[in-house]
Amino acid sequence: MISTFAKAGVAALIALSGLSATASTASAGPDVRYGIYVQDGYRHGGPDRGRPGWDRPDRGRDRCAPWMAEEKASRMGLRRAQVVDVSPRRVVVAGFDRRGRDRIVFANVRGCPVIRR
Repeated sequence: MISTFAKAGVAALIALSGLSATASTASAGPDVRYGIYVQDGYRHGGPDRGRPGWDRPDRGRDRCAPWMAEEKASRMGLRRAQVVDVSPRRVVVAGFDRRGRDRIVFANVRGCPVIRR
């Protein structure tokens, strides 16, 4: 009977020490944050501005310039590259590679990332 109480006491002591160890690690949680953040690229303006980002003086610099898309396509191996379509979302450059006619589609954002080849 005494050994049963001793075993129950040791088990309770282990449980309490485990509980205090978990509480200390759980309280350290505010330093690490997880989440999904969406950045829209606009400066959200001050008091007398109507829509956010419309007052940006550098609005044209965050797009893919057609000449930049042509240069990038020629560096990727497209000969006689020329822009055939420009839309708000993409810039299409057509030309010739080793197999014949080919086209490269760039995103119309800063840096001209390749969407499709």
